[in-house]
Amino acid sequence: MDLPVFNSGQIVAQRPAKNQVRSDRPYAWMIEPECDSHGVLQQVVTVFLTGSECAFHCTMCDLWKNTLDAPTPVGAIPEQIAFALSDLGVDPKDTCSAGVNSIKLYNSSNFFDKRSVPREDWAAICELVEDFETVVIENHPALSGDAVFEFQAKLAGQLEVAMGLETIHPRVLPWLNKQMTLRQYRDAVERLVEWNVCVRTFILVKPPSLNEAEGVEWAIRSMEYAFDCGVECCSMVPVRAGNGTMDQLKANGFFEPPRITSLERVLEAGLQMGRGRVFMDLWDHELFGGCDSCRGQRLQRIAKMNQTQQFEQEVWCDACR
Repeated sequence: MDLPVFNSGQIVAQRPAKNQVRSDRPYAWMIEPECDSHGVLQQVVTVFLTGSECAFHCTMCDLWKNTLDAPTPVGAIPEQIAFALSDLGVDPKDTCSAGVNSIKLYNSSNFFDKRSVPREDWAAICELVEDFETVVIENHPALSGDAVFEFQAKLAGQLEVAMGLETIHPRVLPWLNKQMTLRQYRDAVERLVEWNVCVRTFILVKPPSLNEAEGVEWAIRSMEYAFDCGVECCSMVPVRAGNGTMDQLKANGFFEPPRITSLERVLEAGLQMGRGRVFMDLWDHELFGGCDSCRGQRLQRIAKMNQTQQFEQEVWCDACR
């Protein structure tokens, strides 16, 4: 199926309105369980920072909904982190008392884009997170240069960079408007790993134009490629509508969200590889296709496999088997 091609201007023009956000507050924050690289279930602080919008306008992305139109003000990011930690009851000087050892600083953009995270804030950020063993940020491969290593040198804990591979499908990756080649991705991962920076990657499950079987196949192949490059963790993201462009594609028959059973198959395949952690994102799980009779059981199974990184007994459902 030949997908309609959209440029950045067309993608932006089809968006609904952004959410109302404040530059002095993150738009979400939580403590969530996550299995670490040693197979131990840990509690992780996740802060969704409010910052300047990403410069890359990917076709499937909806993270821009909680971003600023202007550059992030100096001092805003440290204030947001401090607020979230205080609200969660986490003392940045005593994270052990809260039972957490890692923090994710996700900003719906690129941490090393100066518009999103001013360099003037690096020192304050590093001081706030100095007691965390691991600090995870998100960044585009094109911006994963010397700035990463400069920040790493200021950080007390282990830096982990989360980068979107999305897919290795030769037709879909260019169509996503990510402005990245597989060679650029591989080079970025290899350079980060060489500098002892851990890498996790985001991979799409069933992007537009792929049927259910193809969505599973290319998600698995993309995982294999990411592990070959040197990533330690693959975070699988079921593609969803809601950003304008994806809604149009759905209405025109180019896209349907993946079924829950497909998410199970992808996660099972990733765990069976035994090459690193694999997580299946369950945000907006009500959008996934599947049988209403066993939906809850399958979601519970996926959540447990996420936490244990072990295969769980399959769900048997008379209604959909």
